[in-house]
Amino acid sequence: MDGQELQKIADGFTADLPGTDHEHRSDPSWDLYKVGGKVYMLMTDMPGRPVVILKADPDDAAALREQYAGITPGYHMNKRHWITVDGGDTVDEKLVKELVTDSYRLVVGGLPKSKQPVDPRAHGRRA
Repeated sequence: MDGQELQKIADGFTADLPGTDHEHRSDPSWDLYKVGGKVYMLMTDMPGRPVVILKADPDDAAALREQYAGITPGYHMNKRHWITVDGGDTVDEKLVKELVTDSYRLVVGGLPKSKQPVDPRAHGRRA
């Protein structure tokens, strides 16, 4: 999957996540996706390639970086808590949606209960 397809899938999937706000900043170009005022996904173009940047549990982030060549530490973010996804042969649509959902749940889980648009423990999980 190339970077443009990666960004298209990630962007389209956020429409299904309750309470998501999208903000575009230019110069440099960044797309921010927030829930409850907190960022859970960013998209930008690193030199030569479009990327998606997502929050991740530190243990999961380390495992993902080891398992997938297309996942590296978060670009311009805390390297333990954020990952950069830049596509490649090992990244597919299912993985992108799982990573976006996990990032969203992590951020929602950190919000006060009164501001949580969903139960972060149950959202996106199959019964």
